[in-house]
Amino acid sequence: MNAPCAPLPDVLPWRSGLTYGLLGFPLAFAALPLYVVLPNYYARSFGLSLATVGALLMAVRLVDAMVEPWLGRASDALFARTARAVWLVGGGVALLQWLGMAGLFFPAVTEQASLAVWLVSGLLLTCTAHSLLVITHQAWGVRLGGDDFLRSRIVAWREGLGLAGVICASCLSIVWGQQAMLAAFGATLFFGWALWWRAPHPTPLLLPPQAASLSVWQPLTQPAFRRLLAVFMSNGIASAIPAALMLFFAQDRLRASEQETAVFLVLYFVCGAVSMPLWLRLVRHLGLVQSWLLGMLLAVVCFAWTAGLGTGQIQAFALICGLTGVALGADLVLPAALLARLIERQGAQGSSDGAYLGWWSLATKLNLALAAGAALPLLQWLGYAPGTQAEQALQHLAWAYALVPCALKLLAALLLYVLLIRRESLPASQRRYPS
Repeated sequence: MNAPCAPLPDVLPWRSGLTYGLLGFPLAFAALPLYVVLPNYYARSFGLSLATVGALLMAVRLVDAMVEPWLGRASDALFARTARAVWLVGGGVALLQWLGMAGLFFPAVTEQASLAVWLVSGLLLTCTAHSLLVITHQAWGVRLGGDDFLRSRIVAWREGLGLAGVICASCLSIVWGQQAMLAAFGATLFFGWALWWRAPHPTPLLLPPQAASLSVWQPLTQPAFRRLLAVFMSNGIASAIPAALMLFFAQDRLRASEQETAVFLVLYFVCGAVSMPLWLRLVRHLGLVQSWLLGMLLAVVCFAWTAGLGTGQIQAFALICGLTGVALGADLVLPAALLARLIERQGAQGSSDGAYLGWWSLATKLNLALAAGAALPLLQWLGYAPGTQAEQALQHLAWAYALVPCALKLLAALLLYVLLIRRESLPASQRRYPS
């Protein structure tokens, strides 16, 4: 692989972290903010029912998720060529992603059936382009290697700048509108892509001839990957449900203004970004798995009492946003670092890391699909509609927003303990499957 930059040293310089991680900033515009803002935007601005929006989002996410492993193998094929090929293809994919986003927020149709078709088409284009670019960017970071702490720092740069992108996208779309958000997205996407070329390049690897013919299903044959994926999915669904319902909860249950809602989002993601050095320090003392378990338990303790909040309790919810934002830092840094470590231990680094990342991305998309596709229609069935003042419907909204995610987060913590922590403490002879 042709590389103008030296391989990554044992300690990650800030310039190296910035040049690699900056692309995470614009990529975040088409990730969480899209699925936080879009359901509320289409329901309130265009009159699509929650059941319709939820079903369409779920269908698109399922289709998008199914192609993730093949996008991962496409990423592996790109890396088998040159760094320049990876970078140039990434630029073309980035342009497609921007065009898809622009179409989603400025549809050319208004009739309900046509609007539904437009939404599905725009999401498919945006999500597919976004997925390929994200997988390729993540694979670049995985191939840089390093110990647990260095892997965590690589992920922290990418995800920390991604959080900044989430904050920017959320605030721009809620306070200043979609045009400002799309303009910022386009400018930062181009700048992040251009700077990516100056990032440290992975060390070229001499791969065996059979590496190119590895099956896309190969990662799922590894018990260690299946165990980590089970924990990641349970934890991810727990996080995706509040993301899908946050705007509805803030505006209808708390009666918060748009500016206050923007402050909630900023506070949550700023605390997540600020907490990353804390989680990196904990990794050095506790390890990756134990630190992630601590983050899950912290999230439950801080978020459960959201279900009891009512109209006007703005300050209490702001405090919750800050505390749960600290827990968010663990979810963003530690699972991806665990995956990078697993790929290296499985001997897949450089040959099928894109396939692993494809399945990982598939799990992320399924989490969002299940959250939107199950939570939104369920709320409508329970009597909730945007703007309602019915107390019972608002209570159902609060339960779905707070209690269901806490139960799933506790399940994820239990799985993490049983499948990873407890199992790793057993002698090798007592393990049912090899690590």
